[in-house]
Amino acid sequence: MKITILNGTTGNPLQTIGERAGICWGGGTSDKDKNIKRAIDCIKSAHERVLEYVSVEFVVEDMSARAIRELYTHLAGSPTRLQSSTRYIDYNNFSYYTPTENEALKKLYDEAMESSAHYYRLLLEEGMKKEDAANVLPLGMMSKVVMKTNLRMIQNLMGQRLCTRAYKEMRDFAKLLRQNLNDIDEEWRQIAKNLFLPKCQQVGYCTEAKCCGLSEKKEIEWRRYL
Repeated sequence: MKITILNGTTGNPLQTIGERAGICWGGGTSDKDKNIKRAIDCIKSAHERVLEYVSVEFVVEDMSARAIRELYTHLAGSPTRLQSSTRYIDYNNFSYYTPTENEALKKLYDEAMESSAHYYRLLLEEGMKKEDAANVLPLGMMSKVVMKTNLRMIQNLMGQRLCTRAYKEMRDFAKLLRQNLNDIDEEWRQIAKNLFLPKCQQVGYCTEAKCCGLSEKKEIEWRRYL
């Protein structure tokens, strides 16, 4: 898997958050340090709407269509995305994600993938359009997506997908995206260290019905209207 951060990603995100918050608070926005402090105060207070002013744009390559479909469940705010077309691209020799190292299982898995590839090629040879033959392509096939989103969505994604119970390919994606954003500048490093954590570490306890044990589970009281 490869992630490329695009130029549309906001640099110095804490300053951006602090400037935007300062406008609605009626405060000055020219002081860099004050903007950063204001941003951190917003984040600590869980005033998360302001995180949407930080844009994140990236390209993901060699990620399975299944995992990309899970990625779309985190669309929030005003994101957009484009994925490799199955209508125009020829997938005669597609690559795919392999979720197991067990040799016996891997052999069966590879045979299933080759079967899909065989019938895809056969349908094309018989004259079927690529957009129709693509229906036999597997969810494990590698794809590419270019995505534009915001920090609020990324924080939510990290909370869900860094969890040890998340699907492994999605955990690998979340870790790689966290590292790529961490490497942009010092403010992104602060955000990665403090915000890009499993949900249990963000809130201080496990909220999952099935707990992995990384953090203590806390039962949330469910109140009903009488």
